[in-house]
Amino acid sequence: MAMRVGVVLLVLAFISGTSLAARIIVGDAAHWTFGYNYTDWAIKNAPFYRNDILVFMYDPPNSTTFPHSVYLLKSLRSFEACDLKKAQLVANVVQGGGAGFEFVLKRRKPHYFVCGERGGIHCTVGLMKFSVLPVRRSCQA
Repeated sequence: MAMRVGVVLLVLAFISGTSLAARIIVGDAAHWTFGYNYTDWAIKNAPFYRNDILVFMYDPPNSTTFPHSVYLLKSLRSFEACDLKKAQLVANVVQGGGAGFEFVLKRRKPHYFVCGERGGIHCTVGLMKFSVLPVRRSCQA
C-alpha cells in the first residue's frame, strides 16, 4: 500500500511539473519577423523555464514576404557574430506557418536562436536573434 501511494505521488509530481510548462509565442503579436528586437522581447519575457515551449510563427515565403527560418547556434561567439557555419537548422522556411514551429526547452543550457536567411542578414541587420537560459521551475507550496 505504501508503495502504491509513493508511485501515485511521484506520478502526480511529474504531471504537475510538466503541466506548468508555458507555450510562448516568440515575438508575441509580431511573431518571427524582420526588424523586431527579439533580444528586448526575451529580456521582457524572462525567465524561461525548462520544458517551456517556444512557438515560432512566420509566413511561408511568397511573392510579398521574405522567407524566415530558425537556427540554433552552439556558442555565444557565433551568436554575437551571427555566424551560421556550425549552426543547426531547427525550422525551415515553411515550418513556421499555421500554428507555428514548437521548440521545447528541454535542457538547462543557453539556447541561441537566429534567423539564418539571406546569409545571416536577418540576424545581423534584422535583429532576428535572441538567447535564453531555461531555469528549473521551483516547486511552490
